[in-house]
Amino acid sequence: MHSFCTLFDSRYLSRGLALYESLRRCGEDFHLYIFPFDKRAEHILRGMNLPRATIVALAEFEDEELLRIKATRSPLEYCWTCTPSIILHVLQRFGADRCTHIDADLWFYSPPGVLLDEMGNNSVLITEHRYTPRYDKSRKSGKYCVQFISFRNDSNGLTVLRWWRDACNKWCYAYAEDGKFGDQKYLDDWTTRFKGVHVLQHLGGGVAPWNVQQYSILSSGNGLQGVETATGREFDLIFYHFHYVRFFANGLVDLGRRTLSAPVLDTIYKPYLGELERLKEKVQDIDSSFDPHGADEWGVTWKSPLLFLWRTMKGTYNVFSLNEFL
Repeated sequence: MHSFCTLFDSRYLSRGLALYESLRRCGEDFHLYIFPFDKRAEHILRGMNLPRATIVALAEFEDEELLRIKATRSPLEYCWTCTPSIILHVLQRFGADRCTHIDADLWFYSPPGVLLDEMGNNSVLITEHRYTPRYDKSRKSGKYCVQFISFRNDSNGLTVLRWWRDACNKWCYAYAEDGKFGDQKYLDDWTTRFKGVHVLQHLGGGVAPWNVQQYSILSSGNGLQGVETATGREFDLIFYHFHYVRFFANGLVDLGRRTLSAPVLDTIYKPYLGELERLKEKVQDIDSSFDPHGADEWGVTWKSPLLFLWRTMKGTYNVFSLNEFL
């Protein structure tokens, strides 16, 4: 059985539930340790009695150092800071042989065990962004993405994890400074700094808005069939990272500022958004006092027409009515 962990608050609740459901549906033998970052998310998750999940409250893993740091970081920065801490908590508190952190906005199409099998005898698995050249932000954001990162409960794995935790506790902010950025830029030299670090080679792990332009989506009437590179190499899509999906209270959804083809929208985004809406209804049957998508008000400023023209010219005005996907 594979042990996974993730963290999110109530504004990301529908995404976190979609993550769990995708693991369950793809047939993986797994257990997901969920760290809810507010009481509302914790209350709803406990009430849902998810059979393959353990809900870990903040009070169960926050130590004195994290509590001291918390007041100095934004909510986003604190979540980034805590990523290595929640992995370490699962390894130490629950005795997992290996724990894999997965971002809450991932959706699995195939069992991720094939990615973990690739580790072999290594102790750490990291994934590259594999940026499409025009979207390359590796100098600022890092070569590797924390989206799917795995650590064995052994000497090499714990050495890397504790080093990362100490580094994030000292500095983890949402801006670039002295070769650092959030929790992510620290990974850049791990393959040379530490022993037993493997970089994922399977292309199906880590398809995302910043690299999907490199691939063709293979689909049929039954939905997604696979993905193909420009050279004709086919592979199974293991997970897609739905980064920067933003909902608005007026029924609009923004899918980000990268080029997304019609097949990507129809085959990748449409089913995901439909799943999020289904889970939103399920959550609101329990508590209708909030939006588990974290919808914001749609703000219009003097820049709005200019942004519309600029993004339309670049083919990146990915703002739609949510009803178009349902």
